[in-house]
Amino acid sequence: MKTIIAAALFAALGAGAAFAQADVIKARQEAMKAAGQATAPVGKMLKGEEAFDLAKVRAALAAYQDTAAKAPTLFPDNSKTGGDTAALPAVWEKKAEFEAKFAAWGAESKAAAAAIKDEASFKATFPNVLKNCGGCHETYRAKKS
Repeated sequence: MKTIIAAALFAALGAGAAFAQADVIKARQEAMKAAGQATAPVGKMLKGEEAFDLAKVRAALAAYQDTAAKAPTLFPDNSKTGGDTAALPAVWEKKAEFEAKFAAWGAESKAAAAAIKDEASFKATFPNVLKNCGGCHETYRAKKS
């Protein structure tokens, strides 16, 4: 009887870990998706496809700061696989560098929020914020097919 209870408890703990793993992967995917959605209108502004809107720029930068602050906690060691993750092994192999990139992105987004006052300052400042974002994708995210 004790063996059955122990086996059931072990199985439940394993299932709980699998659910926790899937939850953190889903949480990081949602955080990155929110940052991407915030980027869409500002990307159009940079291309001249949409009129400059300071409120949308500030919203994007706030989303970046939020994502940069919480993202490092969304890559625990037990989330390397599963949940349709696109995170590459480099995330865990270069953990300090990876986390430093989020800190830099958050700081750069905060500085950009203070610097951007009009369309000219937006066009001069925002591309660097996006470059920082894209650079992380090159190293730490698998390409989508």
